[in-house]
Amino acid sequence: MALTLSSPAFKPGAPMPSRYTCEGEDISPPLAWDGVPAGTKSLALIIDDPDAPDPKAPKRVWVHWVLYNLPPEPRELAAGADATGLPPGTSHGVSDFKKAAYNGPCPPIGRHRYFHKLYALDTRLDLAQATKAELEAAMKGHVLAQAELIGTYQKGDR
Repeated sequence: MALTLSSPAFKPGAPMPSRYTCEGEDISPPLAWDGVPAGTKSLALIIDDPDAPDPKAPKRVWVHWVLYNLPPEPRELAAGADATGLPPGTSHGVSDFKKAAYNGPCPPIGRHRYFHKLYALDTRLDLAQATKAELEAAMKGHVLAQAELIGTYQKGDR
């Protein structure tokens, strides 16, 4: 069975509810995964937006959330887990908001895509508030499987 990532809040490729954005409560969305391979010691999660600042002329990938050392069980994060409590042992990385926290979609123009990327790793990572680039470098050679869920958002979506 392949590693899968889903959300009860939105379907793959569909708009994300405003609750999880700067126009709503700006809380982390609920996420669930299945098919974690044998030998997985931890998971890493990166949420980023490759359409910043304008989907018609993207200039950079904007990082919204970085987590690592997530335990393989339980196989979900509840809505708002970033604020209410992540699983024990989970480490926050630093987003492009310069925060070790979730910051939801808040696109300045147009409809953006938000890539939720989950990685199953054969190790736990010894990092302190890593950036996405630092996390990706540390994960090299340790990824057993990966899954992706894409949601979209444009200001004014409800």
